Amino acid sequence: MATRIILDVDTGTDDAVALMTAALSPDLDLVGATTVNGNTGIDSTTENTLRVFEWIGMPRVPVHRGMSRPMARSQMQQLNPASRIHGDLLDLPPSTITAQPGHAVDWLIDTLLASDGDITLVPVGPLTNIAMAIVKEPAILAKIPEIVLMGGAHDHGNSTASAEFNIWLDPEAARIVVSCGRPIRMVPLDATHRALVSAEDASRLRALGTPAGEAAARFVLQRIDGYDATQPMPHRLGAAPVHDALAVCAVIDPTVLTTEFIPVDVETGGELSVGRTVCDFRFRSRQPANVHFATDADEPKFNRMLREILGRTA
Repeated sequence: MATRIILDVDTGTDDAVALMTAALSPDLDLVGATTVNGNTGIDSTTENTLRVFEWIGMPRVPVHRGMSRPMARSQMQQLNPASRIHGDLLDLPPSTITAQPGHAVDWLIDTLLASDGDITLVPVGPLTNIAMAIVKEPAILAKIPEIVLMGGAHDHGNSTASAEFNIWLDPEAARIVVSCGRPIRMVPLDATHRALVSAEDASRLRALGTPAGEAAARFVLQRIDGYDATQPMPHRLGAAPVHDALAVCAVIDPTVLTTEFIPVDVETGGELSVGRTVCDFRFRSRQPANVHFATDADEPKFNRMLREILGRTA
């Protein structure tokens, strides 16, 4: 039986691969996608999401436009390294379809409350929509079986020395989510940087001959150019992480990750460390474990899953 999911995205290049993977996987039932400010502004993240679904022949997947700024602080986009990797609009034809009416936060609340408690949330952007839904209607928590999120870092950050972009952009929202009491799997940079996609892998995706394979190859090569120019992988040029797609693959097959169940919190007040995910591997805080934190990933399995799924058509 397919796992029902909602993808919450700030669609740039890696979100696009995640959306295609979720939409085409026979193991997932994509209930809908909600968009949030992040890699670029909300207008572009929404348009990009629509472009992806139309490109792969799945225009009926509902898209809901969400929060246009962080919960509690001004946009910090001036420090955003993502623009060098994603740009504003994806290299796909402009969409001819539109987002659903209403706000993503309200749709999340209504959809979860009406569910049988069987919809996994997969947020792969800043956590503003999810946190706002929890604050507005805490009753949804009982309906969430698991949250599998892409975000966070222990060893190193990518927006600051210690903070990963999705958490850094809205740390208050991230703190609400990680402390919400529901089962959480966190797919941080520690794992995504261990499951790179290379230019050779992009060639294999393109050779699939499908719309999804072509688009994924295009986005992977764009990511490699951006990473090699701005934040090259220290052990490997010519390859880049595709963070968000790894989170989707972890829903399909949890063994693609290696995780530890530990206490995790988010720093919201530190001058130098705002947005850091504080990972207590030695339980020094005496707090209970609340997050299955991924410390490693299986790169061959991840690339194999991408080829198997993106070789499919709608």
